This record gives sequence, structure tokens and C-alpha cells, in this order.
Amino acid sequence: MCLLSTFGPVPTWALGDEPTPEDLAFFESKVRPILVERCYECHAVSAKTVRGGLLLDSKPAWVEGGDTGPAIEPGKPDESLLIQGIRYDDAILRMPPKGKLPEAEIAILTEWVSRGAPDPRAVAPTATEVAKTAKPVISLEEARRHWAYQPLATAEPPSVRGEAWCRTPIDRFILAKLEANALQPSAEADRRTLLRRASFDVVGLPPTPEEAAAFEADHSDDALDRLIDGLLDDPGYGQRWARHWLDLARWAESHGFEHDYDRPHAYPYRDFVIEALNRDLPYDTFVKWQLAGDEYAPDSPLAQAATGFLGAGTHSTQITKNQVEKERYDELDDMLATTGTAFLGLTFGCARCHDHKYDPIAARDYYRMLATFTTTVRSEVKLVPQAEDFARDREQFERQHSKYESEMARFEAERLPERFALWEATRRVENTGPLWVALDPSTFESKGGATHEKQADGSIKIVGPNAEFDTYTFTAACDLAGITAIKIEALADDSLPHGGPGRAGNGNFALTDLNVQVGPRYGIGMTTKPRLINAKATFEQPGLPVSAVIDDDPKSGWAVDPEFGKDHAAVFEIGELVRTDSGCTLTFTLDFQNNGGHNIGRLRISATDAPRPVGIDGDGVPEDVRTILAIAPENRTPEQISRALDWYKTIDLTWLGLRGAVDDHARTAPRQEGFTAMICTEGLPAVRLHTQGDDFLPSTHILRRGDPNQKEAVAEPDFLPVLVNAEDGATPWRQPPPKGWRTSYRRRAFAEWMTDTKAGAGQLLARVIVNRIWQHHFGQGLVATPSDFGKQGTPPTHPELLDWLARKLIDGGWKLKPIHKLIMTSAVYRQRSTIDESRAAVDPENLLLWRQNRRRLEAEPFRDSMLAVSGLLDERMGGPGSLDERMRRRSVYFTIKRSHLIPMMSLFDGPDALTPLPARAATTVAPQSLMLINSPIVREWSAGFARRVIGSEKGWDEAIGRAYRLALARPPAADELIAARTFVESQESEYAKVDPVGARELALTDFCQVVFGMSEFLYIE
Repeated sequence: MCLLSTFGPVPTWALGDEPTPEDLAFFESKVRPILVERCYECHAVSAKTVRGGLLLDSKPAWVEGGDTGPAIEPGKPDESLLIQGIRYDDAILRMPPKGKLPEAEIAILTEWVSRGAPDPRAVAPTATEVAKTAKPVISLEEARRHWAYQPLATAEPPSVRGEAWCRTPIDRFILAKLEANALQPSAEADRRTLLRRASFDVVGLPPTPEEAAAFEADHSDDALDRLIDGLLDDPGYGQRWARHWLDLARWAESHGFEHDYDRPHAYPYRDFVIEALNRDLPYDTFVKWQLAGDEYAPDSPLAQAATGFLGAGTHSTQITKNQVEKERYDELDDMLATTGTAFLGLTFGCARCHDHKYDPIAARDYYRMLATFTTTVRSEVKLVPQAEDFARDREQFERQHSKYESEMARFEAERLPERFALWEATRRVENTGPLWVALDPSTFESKGGATHEKQADGSIKIVGPNAEFDTYTFTAACDLAGITAIKIEALADDSLPHGGPGRAGNGNFALTDLNVQVGPRYGIGMTTKPRLINAKATFEQPGLPVSAVIDDDPKSGWAVDPEFGKDHAAVFEIGELVRTDSGCTLTFTLDFQNNGGHNIGRLRISATDAPRPVGIDGDGVPEDVRTILAIAPENRTPEQISRALDWYKTIDLTWLGLRGAVDDHARTAPRQEGFTAMICTEGLPAVRLHTQGDDFLPSTHILRRGDPNQKEAVAEPDFLPVLVNAEDGATPWRQPPPKGWRTSYRRRAFAEWMTDTKAGAGQLLARVIVNRIWQHHFGQGLVATPSDFGKQGTPPTHPELLDWLARKLIDGGWKLKPIHKLIMTSAVYRQRSTIDESRAAVDPENLLLWRQNRRRLEAEPFRDSMLAVSGLLDERMGGPGSLDERMRRRSVYFTIKRSHLIPMMSLFDGPDALTPLPARAATTVAPQSLMLINSPIVREWSAGFARRVIGSEKGWDEAIGRAYRLALARPPAADELIAARTFVESQESEYAKVDPVGARELALTDFCQVVFGMSEFLYIE
């Protein structure tokens, strides 16, 4: 008999209406007792082990079902797996497995399902309800015995025998351990080492020769103190230390995954970190703003930008409807896990799928903390700088810009006349004009499908289709030892319309872009793309000059209307002499994008190694300047000298570089119109790409095994119990948002708990950050696992010192700069890094700090130092970054695109920005050296370095000495000076064969590149 006919029709509630009082009474009086007695031991959230993934203690749970699918089909008992199981209809699916239920109980459960399975708890139980029956990972009393969860110790610095060595209380903690192990600290480092160590530690740049001389001469007791004060006040401090924090924040400017779409408005978070550090924003505020700046200071652009921390991680941009839940939980996990490791040194993320195996973080606690961010989304908002911020930025820009203008003016006054005189003397000897070598194409390609025919004069004629817009690619070998210029000839030909040289109907052409690549002549090697400068042509159509071929406009170009049926030529000088001792392969790309069909019909490409400036047929000197040059130098008037210099500087490569730097920097002047920032907030539209479904879930659930398909309960926002020390378990951090406000204040409550040093996590927060500061000053933290203070982490080597520093931070108003100074003025910081074998036998890893650790510079300060020493560093701060490796700003301003990392940064162990990075690796691999030898960018910086140190005298000692002082903050030793002098003299004689004017500078460029490759430049003692 069908049970439905026995117990009546299916109730309306099963069809979607609310259960009737009779239905609920039936459930409470008859159904619930059976479920509790027969089922909940294995199928409830309170069960020690849930069997088959099935929960029967809430409607959402049995709707979701277990491993075999939904357990109940309301109103359809015959189709419900629960009823099939208790009837033993299936040989495998039999519940309970210990024995079949009595028929009366089977009938009751069958009637319950027929009624639509009414349940008064239409939603899952809350996490609080679950917690009443769930068992903790370990007891709170046991958990709090771990050192990281205990209150900060109040011990005073210990007494030591070697009191005279101590400079700060820190030294007593260190010396006590050394004396207990019969070890002595190392002697103090010399002043030059201390200066470099402090400068790189704080601002990430080498000291200038002037700073080195001043510090060497200052023997007062507080000399180092004042030096450190100045460094901490330098804007470079924020740029240096921001990079440490950005590693932890896994910050990048793209979403990651296979499409890796850009986040063009993510950079304000980076600027916030830099600005906050430079202002010495109290660390507790620094933390609060990153979690809930929009709730603490909604009118502050800086506070809002700070929330970019939460959204800095990877995020899928191709989310289908059935992936929404999984991706959202991944996103929430990224927010919480990064918050835990960065701020508290705890691995919250390990509790996503199960209770933490080592630390007192239950899965239910994980999801209760996760619920803090339930409705938090990435959003983009317009932020307007506050007036005082704009004024400060403008003043900073003006101060920086004056340096560029002063450097150019100094060059014009001190070095330009000398270079002009050398050029003129060379020109009087080299008066036969340049020797052009026509290049024989080995390959030719046309995007438009044209082909070519070689001609007897070394030119090629283009035949076949004349595309609307075309690109020619021309490859040829070249055996010149050096290349100073390239010549493009567009030649007349009777077969072309109107005799050419173009293929357009009127015989014209329009060359819009020319690019040259220089590759190895034979085998495998590096390819470079030299700059083309100083363009000249035999004729230019009005409005279409030859200079347009090398501008940034893909449509502007060079044309020759109305001079048809004639040969035309254009010369482009190479920005820096290309050395090709073994020959090279040149690849030319010629674009024709200005006018339909305006492609060159017959062309010849040539190269030369003639001294610059290179003319088309002669020397390219204007007639009025030629007249001046005919006059003996001593007989020229001041006006004539000024005119000659004004012309000459337009072909002088050094002056052109300085002029370009001035113009580039001028374009970076701050503007007050505001900027768009990606923030994390609530109640504003989310950043959407290709997402189907909602931007966030209405609630966060406790998930079994981290699986969104196995929901156990709704998670209410809460805090980690082991770090809640309020009386009676109270949570005093919650407060309601202002009336009508759009956010929940859940993140603010979480931030209040995290920074509360009495009842919350604030003491651990302080321990973690002072350990990170110590780590970056000594190469290793007092806790060697800076992002894991749990049981799997390494215990502190000096726990009393760690707590003493943490308490100093809290008592000092959470200011970080005083902690830096306290550490850096200590005797332990000032030690030499020399290894002593007897002490190393006792403490080989230097855990007791009997010496300072020798450290290699990370990628950013290494690159920044090369720029600073070369005089090419662009000191502009803030704003969008760049993916251009030739960018001259500090490396913290590189755009971090996860699928397009800057090769130099990666080569020297820069972060991949996929996960928080607590400490950088320091690998040593051959490609690092190869990059320093072969990189055209390093070559550019070496040339800038050479221009800074070159002198007017014929001897080399002054230039070599200045190079050492700029790069290494010391003069060269006698043997170093002899070796360097021999090297540059040899190089100069070789370069003089192809570039007499630039030979001295090129030789010094080689030497400066060698200096960049010295270990002493790369390492801090």
C-alpha cells in the first residue's frame, strides 16, 4: 500500500508554503526524538565523525545531502534516499547499519517526508549554537601556555659582566646570552661600513660621497644617532620599507590566473604604505586602516586606499554561475589567511578544511572570523587629495625637478665646451664624410604580401601587392666593428608611379616608424634595440618631417611630396655606439601607417661606423655654424661661440639624455584633480569582469572539508578564542554603524580586537611587527619563522628581548621609527660581520648574534643603487607604475603584473605576488652575472655613471677615484687604481678607432659596468 494514501495528501508546505502548527507539532513530538536517538550520532554537526557527509539536523543540510546526493525529496518518500535507506530497500544503502528501525518509526519518518519534511529550523544553526556542542581543538588553558599567546613579559634588561660594551638596553639581552655561552661579541665595524649598512637598511640606497666624507669626519658620540635620524626622515625610508610590507600583502596590479587582467587602480594602496611609513603612522592605526579604513576615516583618501590590502590577492575573472560559491570562499580565505599571517603570524588558512592540526584554531573559529568579510568587495572610487597633501607633493616635485635642471646647467657650463672642442678637432681631420656600407638583405617580409627583387646597386625593389598599410621586415648581416648611424634611401625607379620612390599613385610614400634590433652575427646571444636619434633627411614634405619616424605617434611620418621621381635619403644616429666586434645581424622594421598605399617602392639600407655627427653625404653642419667653424677659435666672438655651442649640444648624446630627463620629469608634476583607487568596502558596486551570479554570498557558512556543498551552519562574525581575554568571554569591540551608513562595522570590530593589547590580540600583533623589523636589520628575526608564531614555528632565540621590544612599541604609541633607531644604535647592530672560527664552532648559525650578518641586497635596492650611482634615478614618488624595464624611478614603482614580472627583479629573487612572502630568498645563479654583463639597460646606467665621474684632465685617477666613492663609499686601493687605469686606457685606445669624441666616455662606461658587477657593490657587510 502507498503510504501517501494512508497518511493523506501532500501538505501545502511541501509545495513552498510555511509548515502548519500541526506539522511542526508532529515533527517535535514524533520525528525529532527518532532523529536524535537513531541518527544524530553520525549525522549532526555535533557528531564526532559525520558519516557520508550527510547532516540531518537542519533543512539546508538534508537538502544539500551527503556524498550520494540530497537525502529527502519533500512530499516524495519513495524517491527520498532517507526512506529508501531506513526501509532497507537497497542492499548497500541501509540505515542505521546496525539494524533496521522498527516499522512504527519507519512509518513516522515516511509520514514526515510525505508532509514535506517540516522543520522549525528552516535555516542552518548558527556557529554559536554549533559551538555549544562541538569539542574544541584543545582547551583554551592548554593553548594559552604557548609562548605566543602569553601576556608580554615585564622583565627588565638583565645585568651583564661586560656592561661597558652595551649602548642600549637591547645589548644587555644579547650579551647575557653570549656570556651564558662563553662567547664575546665582535668588534665594532668601521665607520664606512656602518654608514653603508645604515643607508641601505633604512633608505635602500648607497650614501653619497658627501655623506660619507661628513660621517667620516664626525667623531662625536651621537654621530650615528643623527645619521639615523636623517635617514628615517628621508622619503626613501617609506619606499624601502614599503617593499617589505608589500611582500607580505601579496600586492600586485593584476588579478592573476590565466587571463591576468590589469588592476589599473591598485597602485594607491602602494602609495598608502609608503606615505604611512614616512609619516610614522602609529602601527595600530596602520593595521586598522588596512582592515577597515573606510569605517574609521571615510573622508580620508589615505585611509580608504589602505583597504586595498584586503583585495590585493589573486581573484578569478572568469566565474561561471556554478563556480560562484567556490570562488567567493577562495576570495574570503585569501583575505583572512593573509590578515592572519601578515599581522598576527598565525596560519588561519590551515583551518579552512579541518581543525588546525597544531594551533588552537578550530574550523568553526576560522569560519566565524571569515564571516567578518562576508559582504566585503573590491570597488573603485574617486579620491581627491587633501589640500595639504597636494601642496606637499608639489613642493617635493619642485625640489626634485630643480636637481634635473641643475645637472643639465652644470654640464653645459663645465663639460659642453670641452666636448665641442674635441668634436671640432676630430672633424678637421675626418673631413671626407661618412663611409656607408650597403646591407645585403638575407630575409625580407611584407605583411601586405609583397616580395622583393635585388638590384645591382645593393637596393631592393618591392613588387607584388601594394597593401593599404604595410610593414617591411628586413634582416641583414653587418661586419662593422661599431655602428653609429643607419641610412634609409628611398630611390627613384621608372617602374614606379611618377618614377617613385613610393608606390602610391602620385609616387609618394609615408614612412611612419623605423625600429632597429641588433643581434649576434653567429650563434646565440643577446638582442638589443638601440635608440634612434638626430634624424636628418634630404627633403621633408611640409607637416611630415623625418623626425616623425622616431616619435611615439604611429601615424605621423616622413614623406616627400612634391619631390617625386628623385632619390631621397634619411639618416638616423644610434643613441649609443653599438659595439659589434664579431659583426652582428641587423633587423629593421619599417611601418607605413599614414596613408593608403604609401609604401616605399625601392629602398636601400646602409650602416656606418663614422664619427658622429653623421651627415647624409657630408657632416650635417648648418651653414651658419660652418661659417663660425671656419674662424679660428681664439678669434670667435662670444655670440659666435654661444651659437656654435647651441647647435652642437643638439647632437651631443650626453646633453640630449639630460634634456630628455628634464622633459620626462616635467610631465610628472602632481595634479589636484584626484585619482581612482581600488578599495575594499561594503555597499558600493563591486569590480566585475566576467562573473555570473552575485558579487558576494548573503551569509558565510561553516563548511565541512571546506566544501561549499557541505554547509553545516551559518557563521556569525567572531574572534579567535585563544586571543580573547575579556572577562566572561565578552567581546567589547563591536559597535553598530552610524544610522544610514552603508557598511556593517564587522571589519572595524575585527580591527579593534586585533589591536586591543588588554583583551584582544594586540600583544601578539606587537610581537610580530617588532620581530619583522629585527629581521630586516639583521637578516633573521628573533623568531626565525616571521609569519608563523604557532607551534610549528621556531621559538624566539631571545624571548625576553622580543617582549621588551613589543612593550616598547606599545608604550611608545605604536611608533615604528623609534624602534628602528633603538635597534640601529645598539652595539649588537654595530658589530663587524667577520666570521670568527672559534665562535662559529659554538654558534654556527649566529643565533646568539656574536657578529652582524653579511647580507645581499634584494632586487629593488640593487637596481635602485645602480640608478642612483649613475645619476639617472628619478626621485618622483607616487602615482601609476610602469612595466618598462628602462623606467628610472625606484623599483617599488614597477607595475606588478603577475604574468609579466620584471625579469631583473625575478632574477634577483623578487616576489611573484601570489602568496604572502615573509622573507626573500637569496639565490646565486649564473644568469645574474650574465645580466650584468649583457643587459643593454645596465649598459645605459653604466654610461650615466661614466658621465658623472669623467673629468676634464687626461689622466684617469680622479675619475676612477670618484667612481669608487660613488659606488662603494671609499677610495680605491693602490692595486685597484693601477688595474682600473690599465683597463680604461686599453679600452680608450680601441674605441678611438671608431668614435674619437666618445672614446674616453665609452672606456669609462666599460669600467663602471665592471664596478656594478663587484660583490662589494651587491653585499652589505
